[in-house]
Amino acid sequence: MNILGIETSCDETSAAVLQNGRVTSNIISSQLVHKTYGGVVPELASREHERLIVSVVDAAVNEANIQKNDLDIIAATAGPGLIGAVMAGLCFAQGLAYSLRKPLVPVNHIEAHIFSGFIQDDPRHKAPKERFISLTVSGGHTILCAVNTDLTYTIIGRTIDDAAGEAFDKTGKMLGLDYPAGPAIDRLAAEGNPEFHEFPRALTSRSRTSKNYRDNFDFSFSGLKTSVLNYIKKHEPAFIEQHMHDIAASIQDAITSVLVEKTLAAAMKFNLNAISVTGGVSANSGLREKMEDACSRQGIRLFIPKAAYSTDNAAMIATLADLKLSRGLVTPNNYDVAPFASFRYC
Repeated sequence: MNILGIETSCDETSAAVLQNGRVTSNIISSQLVHKTYGGVVPELASREHERLIVSVVDAAVNEANIQKNDLDIIAATAGPGLIGAVMAGLCFAQGLAYSLRKPLVPVNHIEAHIFSGFIQDDPRHKAPKERFISLTVSGGHTILCAVNTDLTYTIIGRTIDDAAGEAFDKTGKMLGLDYPAGPAIDRLAAEGNPEFHEFPRALTSRSRTSKNYRDNFDFSFSGLKTSVLNYIKKHEPAFIEQHMHDIAASIQDAITSVLVEKTLAAAMKFNLNAISVTGGVSANSGLREKMEDACSRQGIRLFIPKAAYSTDNAAMIATLADLKLSRGLVTPNNYDVAPFASFRYC
């Protein structure tokens, strides 16, 4: 079976082809136009998707060495995300499916991240075979789920304000770093001292105001952003510049420590021996190192996708469609918009 996946939920235009469960192409075009504004501008994102979608899909099909008529299923992100961006890809997918007389499968963007550990592009790849805790962490989402082998899941924690990825980007912007600032903080932190300054870790054992934190799997990063802003205002620009690496390392440690602590606590509470970390922030080296060390000490199996499958990508869209189709959990629809009106968003 050949499945074409299309992903346009935010500022990456992506298309991928899955052939008999294996990724044979995964094209991602990141939009650089947003750097000027320090964040994603929804209207510009929609226009960029419309400009790029045809060439990106063509590149994915060509790299897979097939023709569009060889496709069996079209799968596309149907939300959540920036509504204009989502509709740019979804409407294109509907039109392509209609023209090829192929069925269309709508895919939940967050669910696709949750199951991106199942993406196969190498016969040696190992996917979770048991129940596991999923941490999905990106610029727009920070969610903890307990995932079952039948692909059902229960959300046990989520951010009550800002996502971890947003905290990286916004604090980085305060430091004068270019958007997206998350990767820049990661690079700076590699040469810094994470104990240089202790920024707040809300709803954790290190929070002075949190109570019953052991049973609270929610996240909060708005206080961290405020703390970083106040810290910068209290010091001269020369001091901030001189200690940029240490400040970046301290910010990164504050964010990643919270993510690791709550994920491990969830695994222990629900007696699960596997953890999956997905989403754009899963590419952060500090988070990977902390999570690997914590899981190793607790004897927990850790699954983290390759960097190419951590950020928004179409391979995860095609993979989730394939997983659900193979289990009879979805029925490919025709080209009417009605099925999308009742689609369950995360």
